[in-house]
Amino acid sequence: MAQAAQKLVAKVPKLVGAAVTYTKPRLATFWYYARVELVPPTPSEIPKAIDSASGLIKSYQAGRLGQTTVKDALRNGLVATEVLMWFYIGECIGKGGIVGYNV
Repeated sequence: MAQAAQKLVAKVPKLVGAAVTYTKPRLATFWYYARVELVPPTPSEIPKAIDSASGLIKSYQAGRLGQTTVKDALRNGLVATEVLMWFYIGECIGKGGIVGYNV
């Protein structure tokens, strides 16, 4: 039993080194995209977002919704479903469990 523990302890630095080597480039890529994509909007971007939303409403009122391709409609539906699921996951995390939801 003691020999097995010694062998395991002897392998720990090698395993930690391998884990660091494996995760370093992946974390660098994650942080690169996180700095770009996960920042809040700047004050100059807010009017652009408002204009984009109003353009979306105008196109809906003009009837361009019927000209959407099946591929775009499916993509939009999947994005909406993903956003909804992340909302539900956040609600479950905030509540502390799934008990109490009608799932």
